[in-house]
Amino acid sequence: MLSLATDLDALTRFGRALADPIRCRILLALRQAPAHPSDLADALEISRTRLSNHLACLRDCGLVVAVPEGRRTRYALADPRLGHALDDLRTAVVAVETDRTCPDAETKGCC
Repeated sequence: MLSLATDLDALTRFGRALADPIRCRILLALRQAPAHPSDLADALEISRTRLSNHLACLRDCGLVVAVPEGRRTRYALADPRLGHALDDLRTAVVAVETDRTCPDAETKGCC
């Protein structure tokens, strides 16, 4: 059984990752399939530098992993259960309140 401190740490890291809209978009994209940074940057319409900073944050949080593939690196969710958690969280929030927005939607910062 995990300790309360471990549970709090895990939820805090997950919450911080979700606090940024770009990191949310990255996690949702990786929920669909692993991807290379160049493909993610193009799909999300952000610079590769900006994407790289967010991927580093998500790696540091333990939510994504970098998988070397020859000269390239592919990113994936660190655990398939994260994809299920994202789906559950998204549908739970939508089911509870569909007409709400977060006043701090542009929260900055990293894990």
